[in-house]
Amino acid sequence: MLISREELERDEAARLAPYAMQSRHTRGRQYPEDEHPYRTVYQRDRDRILHTTAFRRLEYKTQVFITSEGDYYRTRLTHTLEVAQIGRTIARALRANEDLTEAVCLAHDLGHGPFGHSGEAALNALMQQHGGFDHNHQSLRIVEHLERRYPTFEGLNLSWEVREGILKHETEYDRGLAFAFDADRRGTLECQIVNAADEIAYTAADLDDGLRSGMIVAGQLRDVGLWCDALQALGLGVRDGIADMERHRLIRHIIGREVTDLITTTDQRLRDARATSVADIRNLPENVIAWTETLQQRNRELKDFLYQNLYRHWRVMRMASKAQRMLSDLFRLYLAEPWLLPDEIQARIAACNQHHQECAERIICDYIAGMTDRFAQLEYQKLFDPMERV
Repeated sequence: MLISREELERDEAARLAPYAMQSRHTRGRQYPEDEHPYRTVYQRDRDRILHTTAFRRLEYKTQVFITSEGDYYRTRLTHTLEVAQIGRTIARALRANEDLTEAVCLAHDLGHGPFGHSGEAALNALMQQHGGFDHNHQSLRIVEHLERRYPTFEGLNLSWEVREGILKHETEYDRGLAFAFDADRRGTLECQIVNAADEIAYTAADLDDGLRSGMIVAGQLRDVGLWCDALQALGLGVRDGIADMERHRLIRHIIGREVTDLITTTDQRLRDARATSVADIRNLPENVIAWTETLQQRNRELKDFLYQNLYRHWRVMRMASKAQRMLSDLFRLYLAEPWLLPDEIQARIAACNQHHQECAERIICDYIAGMTDRFAQLEYQKLFDPMERV
């Protein structure tokens, strides 16, 4: 028997915690639309994000390693899927809205340009006189303007809560500025879950990829508490090298410990805060999602280790240097010679020059930010290598 949207909403009301964001309480969409007969608003948002061009491009965008370095390292797409899986697990355990959590997880990195944070730094430097570049804002720009799939409006017309979650995404390396989305209030519990799921996913995955690549060896992790705790829990002695199966077990244990600690700690903080509504979560002086103090210290150790030994590794820095040089050269060339751009991008620049709606720099930035690593590399070769066919 077909289950209707109304039945799904009644199920949420019975099943979710009082501080969870229910679909029927959404602030809605910018452009009114009829409700779907058997999908809630957040299920619909999730599906719209999944089918975007921007989402598919994540398959060939850098997480830490440029895609040309190997097929077995995480990309933005595989990272996003890992975040969504962890986010749903946490949301289910805390009786939060899994669909809202998943929608924000799937959208949280849409705005990343090619070559990861190195590419973002390059675009931000190039755009300093024109509003800068931030991948959270670019993610929102994509879902509100750049994806064009409907005849009556730009963007995907996502719900207010999903767009808020995109803009309030915050981790160690991301800082949201949510001017139009109650900037002085906390995000929903679901929004906060996404932030934590992202941190769990990228720290564990970067450690895994670093070990697989050989840029990190197990012996370097002797002073990293989270790693040593995992070795002890699995009955593995401290060693300089580990086999693939041992690495899989260790990474899995670390993720499991992170998730369990986060869930139990957050559950207690919710009880202590006596949160009985979404408004209670929003009005707290700090995010309710948290780890124990011990695990926060362990996370700090691991992040510091990864920064010094992986993100600053000479091979990663070489990749970053090449990436920034490529994007900078492409940007400046497109700006000086816009006739090298595709016709539709030229048309947007011509329209902006005529109506002063947005600057040519922003349109070129949008175009470059939408590139995959591979496309950017090929474009660079075509435009700067005289022997390459165009």
